[in-house]
Amino acid sequence: MVVSGGPASLGGGCLGTFTSLLLLAWTATLSAARIPVPPACGKPQQLNRVVGGEDSTDNEWPWVVSIQKNGTHHCAGSLLTSRWVITAAHCFKDNLNKPSLFSVLLGAWQLGNPGSRSQKVGVAWVQPHPMYSWKEGAHADIALVRLEHSIQFSERVLPICLPDASIHLPPNTHCWISGWGSIQDGVPLPHPQTLQKLKVPIIDSEVCSRLYWRGAGHEAITEDMLCAGYLEGERDACLGDSGGPLMCQVDGAWLLAGIISWGEGCAERNRPGVYISLSAHRSWVEKIVQGVQLRGRAQGSGALRAPSPGSGAAARS
Repeated sequence: MVVSGGPASLGGGCLGTFTSLLLLAWTATLSAARIPVPPACGKPQQLNRVVGGEDSTDNEWPWVVSIQKNGTHHCAGSLLTSRWVITAAHCFKDNLNKPSLFSVLLGAWQLGNPGSRSQKVGVAWVQPHPMYSWKEGAHADIALVRLEHSIQFSERVLPICLPDASIHLPPNTHCWISGWGSIQDGVPLPHPQTLQKLKVPIIDSEVCSRLYWRGAGHEAITEDMLCAGYLEGERDACLGDSGGPLMCQVDGAWLLAGIISWGEGCAERNRPGVYISLSAHRSWVEKIVQGVQLRGRAQGSGALRAPSPGSGAAARS
């Protein structure tokens, strides 16, 4: 708005300035109103082979994404916000500076039939944890993937929550894993590549450390790792599941408890899956990702619960 000058128009100038300020405030209010409020994390809006797993239902895990390399499924990941996905750092070994090789497919239940409501987005850059050493089975195997542009949330594309400081995972807590990885060692998920799910119990960290014991000073299970699965084998994550979520439900919301990282073989006896704990790296994620949502246990609520519905140290990408 143009405000007239000169002594004769002093009053009009003040009024004009006041009007301008009102217009600016009104415009700012409208702009703020247009900023979409992100949906609540960890809550699927609609519910219509991991080794030994079963087909998930459509829209059951709307935060699980396929990270693709040269157009082919490579790893899984989880959506945190409209611009950030979290996955395993080892998925980008030797390709960290080549983000153009990768894309992220969101909202796809079947990779062979992603549907018109799925979204495919390029990768702007990848931020691995600074403590990750790029060795198989290393600690801090976690990376944040910045998408080239914001995605549109829908019933098929929603964020998952991170656990807040109130969350602890005692042994035998039942959680879930999900992914499009091999259904057996060397056997890829058949067409149409339907997203698989598997319920897995948390394994006591001391038990897991003994199972993977490599001698004093060479502990395989570090403080930021979780173990989950079945000591008898037969059910587990496998090749292609790397970076996918270990999910636990607390007070009606799904939390990302861990990231699929490594294991010895797939579903072998006394070789459970190993996951990177999000509780151990929550502060690092919060420093980088604006708007990530945290959830915990409501005061006085009980233990974590899951509804009933369903590789040599090798990275599982």
